[in-house]
Amino acid sequence: MEPKAYLHPKYKNVKVWDLPGIGTPNFKANEYLNLVEFERYDFFIIIASDRFRECHTQLATEITRMEKKFYFVRSKMDSIIDAEKRKKSFDQKRTLDTIREDCEKGLRKIGVEDPIVFLISSFELGKHDLNLLQERIEKELPQNKRRVLMLALPNITLKINEKKKKVLEENIGKVALLSAMVAAVPVPGLSIAVDAALIAKELRKYYSAFGLDDPSLQKLCRTSGKTLQEVKSLMKSPFHQGISTTSVLTVLGATAILISEDVVELCVSFIPIIGSVVAGGMSYLTVSKMLKKALNDIADDSRNVRWHQWRAQCKCKNDKNIQQHL
Repeated sequence: MEPKAYLHPKYKNVKVWDLPGIGTPNFKANEYLNLVEFERYDFFIIIASDRFRECHTQLATEITRMEKKFYFVRSKMDSIIDAEKRKKSFDQKRTLDTIREDCEKGLRKIGVEDPIVFLISSFELGKHDLNLLQERIEKELPQNKRRVLMLALPNITLKINEKKKKVLEENIGKVALLSAMVAAVPVPGLSIAVDAALIAKELRKYYSAFGLDDPSLQKLCRTSGKTLQEVKSLMKSPFHQGISTTSVLTVLGATAILISEDVVELCVSFIPIIGSVVAGGMSYLTVSKMLKKALNDIADDSRNVRWHQWRAQCKCKNDKNIQQHL
């Protein structure tokens, strides 16, 4: 009966609003956007589980007049496909094309000039048009909000997985630069301690973004029927059992980077200016190299976990079929 905001569980500055249905006496199309305070939203998703009605078109017209973006979504595709499967002549692609064309035709009849309809099932998010909808929204959002949108999306397809990886890669240079600036300060042990803390902080972001942190994995376990340990056994990253400055230092030490940084810091005490430059460069390379390697490993773990989840859900061993879902 009134607008309701739902906070994203990880990104508190992201809100999804569920708005009252349009076309009722209390929410007439020409008054609707003012009543729901349209200016607070970045874009609108107009959802229909059957045919789009004239009130939807009126709403789209009002949104356009106020220079906001909107997207038509035809929901409950799983129910429609299940019903159509009973027909002997069933062909899924033809069925989806027909539904899309019918929706577009109906929207043209009620005044939408160039309609684009996205077909989606909330129970099968990896199927149909979710990627296309996400790409369209991302393309039309201001640059400063695209990164937030990408990280906030559930990690449900391989395409989203790759895009998240690229978004997170963009921040590695900034973290490495901060590390280099600290390394130039001639205080023994400071650079290594800061590097470990910076890397640990970024790794936690990676695990959270890819849905591999413990709270996310526990939710996955509840839907997949697997234990947390079974899911974690699919992960190869050295940090999947826990992230701390100690675990970061252990990995750094195993790759002999820790020793190299100690040596460089010793040089700084003898040759201040040149040593500081060398220390900064060494620290930059250390942090950027380790974060890139860790990000690749975590992205691979995410793909592997998602792959096995789909195998279980699809109840099939045909990798080509699973690839289509992802």
